[in-house]
Amino acid sequence: MNYPDGQQIRVGDKVKLWNECYGLVVCSIDTQEYTSEYPKEQWSYLKTGILINSDQAGLIHYPQVTDKIQLIAR
Repeated sequence: MNYPDGQQIRVGDKVKLWNECYGLVVCSIDTQEYTSEYPKEQWSYLKTGILINSDQAGLIHYPQVTDKIQLIAR
């Protein structure tokens, strides 16, 4: 899964989801990258996408990237 600019989304990326809502990529199901807090055993059933733990909305599953997700820091 890639950002709108073509860069690959990676676990640990800090992202902006929408105005004043930021989060951290905690799983990339597509690339089989998981963190210890969000292990493969619990989240691989989703089959595709990424999980972002956001400061305002909590944990969000994105099966596809929207053009609103922006990389802030890697």
